[in-house]
Amino acid sequence: MNLIKRLGRLLSIFAVAGLVAACASGPDAAPLPPVPVEQAEYRIGPGDTLQIYVWNHPDLNITVPVRPDGVISTPLVDNVKAEGKTAGQLAKDLEVALGEYVRAPKVNVIVTGFVGALTDQVRVVGQAAQPKALPYRAGMTVLDVMIAVGGLGEFAAGNRASLIRVVNGQQTSTPVRLNDLINKGDITANVEVRPGDVLIIPESRF
Repeated sequence: MNLIKRLGRLLSIFAVAGLVAACASGPDAAPLPPVPVEQAEYRIGPGDTLQIYVWNHPDLNITVPVRPDGVISTPLVDNVKAEGKTAGQLAKDLEVALGEYVRAPKVNVIVTGFVGALTDQVRVVGQAAQPKALPYRAGMTVLDVMIAVGGLGEFAAGNRASLIRVVNGQQTSTPVRLNDLINKGDITANVEVRPGDVLIIPESRF
């Protein structure tokens, strides 16, 4: 069985385990407190792809990537800062800029290729099969992250992995047992991730 199928089976096992635990808990059992999830609009980041529509001006419609410096350019407006803004905020900025050339422009911005601002990403470094930065989504867990990066690399020390997070300006490090999670189906090793987290997977010591 390949790695992706194994990870998929783990998702099913976790879902069944959660249902069994819920049924087994008595009326006096105290539920675990919910983990708060930040409710925020998606913020544009370098590498995102944007579709920009200017109503009644099809010649100004364009699909553009956000450059590494966080800036975009349109047919009439150069070097508009996009990084860190929501699609609605960027649309308003473009309306102001295009107002010098077009009467009462109405702009719509749609994000079609998602990377996200750095603070909205979950980054995986070290011995993953495909280390990369992922756009965060609500409810994302370490298992979701590992599926997205193709699992552990050949020389990974999965049980020595750590999740780096900044809390109130202070950097924290939490151990994560990736081998137990992926190879043994240990659901206690599956933890939620947050925007800006960095998952570090070290190499095995030989």
